[in-house]
Amino acid sequence: MVEGDLPAVEDIFARLGTSEEGLPEQQISERLEKYGSNELTETKKTTAWKIFTRQFADFIVWVLIAAAIISLLADEVINFWVIVFIIALVIMLGFIQEYRAEKAMESLKDIVKPETTVIRDNKPRDVLTREVVPGDVLALVMGDNIPADAVVFKSDGLRVEEAALTGESEPVWKDVGDRIFAGTQIVHGKCRAVVVSTGMETKIGEIAGLIQVEDEPTPLQRRVTSLSKKLAAVALLASLITFVLGLFVGAPLTEILLVALALAVASVPQGLPLIMTITLAFGMRRMAQHNAIIRKMLAVETLGSTTVICTDKTGTLTKNEMTVERIFASGQMFEVSGSGYIPDGEIRIEGEKANIDQHDTVNKLLRAVALCNTSSLEKREKEWDTVGDPTEIALVVVAAKAGLWKNDLEKEYPMIDEIAFTSERKLMTTIHNHENEMISFTKGAPEYVLKRCTHIEKDGRIAEINENEHRNILDINQKMASSAYRVLGVACNENPGDPSKDDLEQGMTFLGLVGMIDPPRDEVREAVEIAHKAGIKVMMITGDNPDTAKAIARHIGLLGDVNTCQLDTEIRTDSDKKVQRIIADCAVTGSELDELNDEEFERVAARISVYARTMPEQKLRIVKALQKNGEIVAMTGDGVNDAPALRKADIGVAMGLNGTDVAQQSSLMVLQDDNFATIVEAVKRGRSIYENIEKFTTYLISRNFTEVMLIMLGLVLLGFELIPLLALQILFINMFDEIMPAIALGLDPVREKIMDQQPRDPNESLLKKRNVMIMVTMATVMASSAFLVFVLNDPLENTIMARTLTFATIVSMILFIPFSFRSLEEPITKIGIFSNKLMVVGVLSTVLLTLLVMYIPFLNNIFELVPLDPAEWMLPLGVAFLTLLFAEGIKIAVRDVK
Repeated sequence: MVEGDLPAVEDIFARLGTSEEGLPEQQISERLEKYGSNELTETKKTTAWKIFTRQFADFIVWVLIAAAIISLLADEVINFWVIVFIIALVIMLGFIQEYRAEKAMESLKDIVKPETTVIRDNKPRDVLTREVVPGDVLALVMGDNIPADAVVFKSDGLRVEEAALTGESEPVWKDVGDRIFAGTQIVHGKCRAVVVSTGMETKIGEIAGLIQVEDEPTPLQRRVTSLSKKLAAVALLASLITFVLGLFVGAPLTEILLVALALAVASVPQGLPLIMTITLAFGMRRMAQHNAIIRKMLAVETLGSTTVICTDKTGTLTKNEMTVERIFASGQMFEVSGSGYIPDGEIRIEGEKANIDQHDTVNKLLRAVALCNTSSLEKREKEWDTVGDPTEIALVVVAAKAGLWKNDLEKEYPMIDEIAFTSERKLMTTIHNHENEMISFTKGAPEYVLKRCTHIEKDGRIAEINENEHRNILDINQKMASSAYRVLGVACNENPGDPSKDDLEQGMTFLGLVGMIDPPRDEVREAVEIAHKAGIKVMMITGDNPDTAKAIARHIGLLGDVNTCQLDTEIRTDSDKKVQRIIADCAVTGSELDELNDEEFERVAARISVYARTMPEQKLRIVKALQKNGEIVAMTGDGVNDAPALRKADIGVAMGLNGTDVAQQSSLMVLQDDNFATIVEAVKRGRSIYENIEKFTTYLISRNFTEVMLIMLGLVLLGFELIPLLALQILFINMFDEIMPAIALGLDPVREKIMDQQPRDPNESLLKKRNVMIMVTMATVMASSAFLVFVLNDPLENTIMARTLTFATIVSMILFIPFSFRSLEEPITKIGIFSNKLMVVGVLSTVLLTLLVMYIPFLNNIFELVPLDPAEWMLPLGVAFLTLLFAEGIKIAVRDVK
């Protein structure tokens, strides 16, 4: 059905059995059963079978299959079945690890549960989007995602971005009778609409198969995959050289071919990409458990490089639990008791309860703030249910404390129209009919309200406002703001006739000021200290008065008691003077920013901690200026107008509780609790994930090339008959000596002092010089140590004993070396041994398997090993422990290498 052919809205209401008052609650479960959940069916879901079949795309599996075929052709039947068992084990382990990683990624999708405001039983309700049903009435405002296909029956300046469906970014005007579509966003105005289709029956559901795309790998994932391929090429070349050397020294063809293939399996770091995926998936799940939802893996690797966090104040640095405590009207300051969103408390003057009926102006002011308001307050059973913006809820609550309930006032003052708040005007106005006369109420930033007022009301009497009164009101505003109050100005325009909307906000009568407090979160000050210690600058960006912003900033440690912002160059030019004047107190307003050209703005940006009275559009300019200065920027946002800045920032951080759908879709990370401390925690965990990737990469590569170097040393110096390890022994070491410790390193807990470091250079190589030195040195030391054990145990007289001791030495290193790799900087004594339980379990499991292979007669015959008595174990364990000491020494030696 096209928009031009839509039947009348009344017909749609009748067909769906609903009305403007919405559906009754008791019908919802029945409709959910009939129409199903409002969600799209995933067409490209990764199944267990797909994961299983992917294991056969592994190059290593085909190398092992080749080795099994060669063993069978050479009549090495036992070797054949052992290799077949290893193939099955490789496939099984790969499947289990990849399946767990996939499930971890899927679980993240279930954490974010979007909600939608609907009208049910003629009351607004916030419900899960998946529970929206045909017949529901949507109450949508700017910034909302449209959850289902619907038909508009009330509209106020409605514009919808339909790029998700049409590819056109230009918003489309919508009016009564027009259809709006699931997956699109409201970028201006508001509406009421009746749902006609949900889930796969929506327009976007019809093309769901076309719009579902797989996530692109991140730059870091691509670098690791590329590194794996390059190392595999080197490893295969080494295996080929080993094969040629073996033939050169007279080794039998099938035997040297098996050794070369086993060496290829052992030396190719096929586990790198898989362990990378596991590390990222489980790291993201841990972040989600700490209220940071990573929407794209790109955020994980960027978090560790963050140098600046630009954060909103309200709800992020503060609790977002607004409580009105002060009312200034008729030249008097009234106090309000009670806190939070429970309407218990009273309004006092000079410590005594005020009778609001005797204070006409205060009475009118409270009516104004309750009516110029889109929130709701309702008692459901024993709890107070609130819907709306915290600031507006606080205003409804303070009116209720005076016995002025919004529901009653709306009947006395039915609303005719509304002029929505915009960041440019910093005002909101509603127009009402009262006793057949029109009256408008306006609230907003005091200075913006006051400059549109020509009159003032005191004790119910209206007079022209003079300059002294104007100045006095601004002084009161400044004092309240300096005490960390968020202050709103309130005005009205009575009986204006029939003016245009623009005229309604001119020539108004000033009623007074409302001061509300939003206390800082308890944990924010510590989080700011941690960020500063980690080399991260924190900047507050708010639309509040600069005095309010600075008072909060001082309280949480963003500003000292004495401001010390200065230019780092000599002040010579007028531009220098202008910049110095603006940054003199480390705070700047949006209007001051507008005075600066781009060059001056860049000089100011890095030195300012508080941005006040800013527009959302100015966030984008702040991000660009900081990035021009070489900063890696995390930017928070919650509104539609924040979306460009969120997209431009290196890490866009949207609010999960109070953020719009548009802001969340523009971000890389969503905060489930809207808490600044969660951002700092996410940075810490992002740093830890990258550090873990460094650790397992360095460990895996060093272990991969240990066997290569050992075998080549044996072939070159002793010949094939005295090769230190046989093919099956190499395969066993590869299966159990490398992957489990590497996974444990990838899931290593966050290191205690990780936030004592400066941010990582985003262009830093994964295999930086320090890591390469550790990798090469340790591979050389481990291979040389094992070779010496082989040589010193008289392989000419007792080859099987020498190989057993060499095998035991290589495996014994797992008791020590992985623990050293838990930090590439700090000694093992600082990081501890038992804090990574997965590592301990992996090491003990490997030791147990090794003992089974060595001491069970059937198995030690297959692997050509002999049992060792306790005294004979002293040599392998002693050599392995010495390699640990050497590893610790190497870390100290290369600590300062970049």
